[in-house]
Amino acid sequence: MTQNNSTEDSGLQESFLSHLFELRDRIIKSVLAIIAVFVCLVYWAPDIFHLFSQPLLNALPSGGKMIVTDVTGSFFVPMKVTMLVAFLIALPVVMYQLWAFIAPGLYQHERKLIVPLVVSSYSLFIFGMAFAYFLVFPTVFEFMASYNAPLGAEMSTDIDKYLGFAMNTFLAFGLTFEVPVVVVVLVRMGMVPLEKLREIRPYVIVGAFVISAIVTPPDVLSQLLLAVPMCLLYELGLLIARFYVPKPSDDEAGTTNSDTQATV
Repeated sequence: MTQNNSTEDSGLQESFLSHLFELRDRIIKSVLAIIAVFVCLVYWAPDIFHLFSQPLLNALPSGGKMIVTDVTGSFFVPMKVTMLVAFLIALPVVMYQLWAFIAPGLYQHERKLIVPLVVSSYSLFIFGMAFAYFLVFPTVFEFMASYNAPLGAEMSTDIDKYLGFAMNTFLAFGLTFEVPVVVVVLVRMGMVPLEKLREIRPYVIVGAFVISAIVTPPDVLSQLLLAVPMCLLYELGLLIARFYVPKPSDDEAGTTNSDTQATV
């Protein structure tokens, strides 16, 4: 009995270490993919930052400029922006490595969702950032500039502060556009019934406005630009989730696979 327990403990330890090594390898591959893209883009870092800051530059009054208050800011800020772009380009590789690590623990009918989830998650995240860049940034910056003009103050923004604001906004809108994916996953995995998600719609609307008030600048316009799309995307998720409601056959297949794995 003692020898059997020792053998089981050794097997569990080896299994844990093998999973740990696999996770390490996949993290290394993801990091190498990001670094490879960054090296290819680093030569154009100033041009990338200029494109990145264009919404603010367009909103500045005539003669307005962005400023640098940190000695190393003019070097590191464009590098950070370029790294962000490199991460976005390499994100499909990162997401594939993540799903490839998780996939062995999923059932067959769950694995079929991997490719659609990766593609839809990546696409929606990019759409969310594009929505912020092309619509939210120009609207918010022009709105702020109109309030700044009567004060007679010169409107100049430090590039590092602009980077922080832009990255927070990109992250907020990128995650917001993932709402349909989250709704579909909750329904498809049987975590929350579709009817329940429909019932909590009023709470989701209130929550959307609370979240937008926390993560956006303190003006009503930017809060609406985040809260309204969040509510609409939730409704879109409910519409799409109707086609992914688990069928009894899926549940039986999952139970059969679970019994098989337990027997093995």
